[in-house]
Amino acid sequence: MTGQILTHQLLSSTGVHSRRRSARAALGATASRLLPPWLRARSPLQPLARWWFRNHLTVLGYHQIDAPDTFAKHLDHLVARATPVSLDEAIDALLARAELPPHAVLVTFDDGHPSLLDTGLPLLRERGVPAVAFVVAGSIDTHRPHWWTEVRHLVAAGGVSGRLGQAADTEAVELLKRVTDEERQATIRELRASAREPAPPARQLRHDELRELEAGGVEVASHSLTHPCLDRCTNDVIHCEVRRAHELLTGVLGHEPRAFAYPNGDHDARVRRAVAACGYQVAFAFDGRLSPLPAPDRLAVSRVHVESGTSLDRFRVIVSGLQAALFQLRSRVAHNAGA
Repeated sequence: MTGQILTHQLLSSTGVHSRRRSARAALGATASRLLPPWLRARSPLQPLARWWFRNHLTVLGYHQIDAPDTFAKHLDHLVARATPVSLDEAIDALLARAELPPHAVLVTFDDGHPSLLDTGLPLLRERGVPAVAFVVAGSIDTHRPHWWTEVRHLVAAGGVSGRLGQAADTEAVELLKRVTDEERQATIRELRASAREPAPPARQLRHDELRELEAGGVEVASHSLTHPCLDRCTNDVIHCEVRRAHELLTGVLGHEPRAFAYPNGDHDARVRRAVAACGYQVAFAFDGRLSPLPAPDRLAVSRVHVESGTSLDRFRVIVSGLQAALFQLRSRVAHNAGA
């Protein structure tokens, strides 16, 4: 597949034809189009959405914490206006073993960025907010950058590949999430061979730091071995990514991880079977929705994307459920228009 074709696919993948990550990126734009800024900030629809979704579970999906002051405001809002819950409480409710109080929120973090330990943990502990860290098991105790970080650096350093054409660094990452895993890895090898310099080392969490997180109320769970888009992998790679990560985390933590988050939110029947075979009680997607209780599918629990720097006004929209409702409405309209 040529770089031009890949680039065209990236630029033309919108609406119901988008892949899940493109849909997540469109959530903020959706709210912007459907509600003007002054109305989004203090929308009369927020109380209605908050009431409508009061018995859903809101699972927030963060990554690194690069705006601690704003993140602290997020947590303060959750303590004042919602009910932060632990993974244990969430699992019981998702599996219909118990009920949650209204406006329950589960805070999660993907990738295991060190800022969760250095910056996030003190803020969470100070407010008594539990959380979950979905870590890339193969990165523990290393200084290897994650593949998407490496790709951005290599492209910026002049790395080239026929599969990418003239794509910029961020575009290159998105393109590589749409090809097979074999193509992704072959492209990264080409970028390494042609870039002026290798990607610099990146600090990753150590095994003792994972235990420190758990002691502080952040439960550690799995985010695969190396973070490929699992639905783009062969069956053997899926098995290795899920099983080996499970074994590594069990050895580090002294107990089996109980939850799995699909890298990039992408999964298919093969991936779900591999996750179930490891005994995971729940697995999380990234579909921009709130989760009904109990979960319709325990291996595809909904999550909404949020960043530590998301403004407090928009964060209120997200937690109220209004953004998820607008996104679902947009998707339904687009689906009907294309029918």
